Amino acid sequence: MVVQIDRMSHDSSTSRQTALVTGASRGIGYELARALARHGYDLVLVSRQAQTLHAHAAELRKEGAAVHVHALDLTGERAAAALFEAVTRSGVIVDVVVNNAGIGEWGAFAGSQVERNERMIDLNVRSVTGITREFLPGMIERGFGRIMNVASVASFQPGPLMAVYYATKAYVLSFSLAVAEEVQGSGVTVTALCPGPTRTDFHREAGMDMTSGGATAGMVSARRIARFGYRAMVRGKRVAVVGALFKTMIFFERLLPRNTVTRLVRRMQEKRRGE
Repeated sequence: MVVQIDRMSHDSSTSRQTALVTGASRGIGYELARALARHGYDLVLVSRQAQTLHAHAAELRKEGAAVHVHALDLTGERAAAALFEAVTRSGVIVDVVVNNAGIGEWGAFAGSQVERNERMIDLNVRSVTGITREFLPGMIERGFGRIMNVASVASFQPGPLMAVYYATKAYVLSFSLAVAEEVQGSGVTVTALCPGPTRTDFHREAGMDMTSGGATAGMVSARRIARFGYRAMVRGKRVAVVGALFKTMIFFERLLPRNTVTRLVRRMQEKRRGE
């Protein structure tokens, strides 16, 4: 496992806080990094895409942010510990952790690839758990910190044709809520950001054909998600569902039998795939 670090000195004489963002090379993660930089945060950017991260770092420094780059595959068994050790060696104190990195896969579970499922669980579940565990004690000790875990509106129901992905996001939501309750009164907050379909590369990489009619309906930009998420995080919200439509859907889903909800989700997935 290789860790590449692009250091830029952190001025301890300032009151600037530092935010660590995983999956920062594109999509929601990149837009969250931009939002944080524009609100005066220094940054620790994490992704496998070293070249892209370095390019982003150069851009974000124009916003006045000190930027550290860690090119790291977060699916490794010791990835969270390796990241924490690298950040600690660089002398950076992390005030905000944004666990954004994640992947999905479309298709019936019986025909899915074992390796892809394991990678999804490692990235969507194990890395979120491990990174939170590494950085949370220091936040509690200092009496301040913010953690934002990027979940999904998928967190609230089973997801036929994306069974593992939906299950991992349900974990992220449940985990975030539990830890948020544990740290109440400590000065640390935990927020689960729950966006709906977003205009990123996620759907293409998950094997979904988004060219069919209506497949992209209701999608919003990653920048809008990031701005919403940032505001929710600084307010200390525990769950932040993006969009009135999805808030309404989640509310009414609670009134329906689980089997009915599951069938409805399957129809939605088939429609998005163009079947």
